[in-house]
Amino acid sequence: MRTVIFDLDGTLADTSGDLIAAANHCFQGLGHGDLLVHAQDAATALCGGRAMLRLGFSRLGDVDEALVDAQYPVLLTAYADAIDTHTVMYPGAMDAVEVLKSAGYAVGIATNKPAGLAETLMRSLGVRDQFASLIGADTLPVRKPDPAHHIEAVRRAGGDPARSLLVGDTITDRDTARNAGVPSVLVTFGPGRDTVLTLDADATIDRFDDLPDVVARLIG
Repeated sequence: MRTVIFDLDGTLADTSGDLIAAANHCFQGLGHGDLLVHAQDAATALCGGRAMLRLGFSRLGDVDEALVDAQYPVLLTAYADAIDTHTVMYPGAMDAVEVLKSAGYAVGIATNKPAGLAETLMRSLGVRDQFASLIGADTLPVRKPDPAHHIEAVRRAGGDPARSLLVGDTITDRDTARNAGVPSVLVTFGPGRDTVLTLDADATIDRFDDLPDVVARLIG
């Protein structure tokens, strides 16, 4: 079966507001106040918790990786406690998923967010049941850009990895697709648009309405 695998953060949903709030919770606890600002740091937020912590600490001086490691579990706990306060699905995301499913494609998720948090978020947003698989950062011994992450998401969705593609928003997603030998489609409507346009993906989309046609062109 032809299969479309989606990244989560920055692709299906804008999670940046809740991620930044969780990172700022860490900085507040250390007496620094808010070190991240949503308007300018959303792209970093969508690169993960450690990236946010490093960015915040860099604004105080040198980054201490031991401190990043110590604060990462604190960030995850804060995020779990307020995982859907600001998060929204991107416009048209679920409509595109429905169109793909109706056309006979399997759909799944491959995210570097911890699987438990990803499951909680998707259920909170009321859309988890629309995806046949969900592979998180800790589901396998490897994570994106290792191709096994994508391949397992395809297999758990009941699909054929050779007839799949990955929809994402970062160089990690592009590299995952390349490593798996499948096409990549990167979205340009997130905060990392300028970077996305330099990544030489197989296709880019400015809106989810365009995805079904792009998928049909790339994998039939």
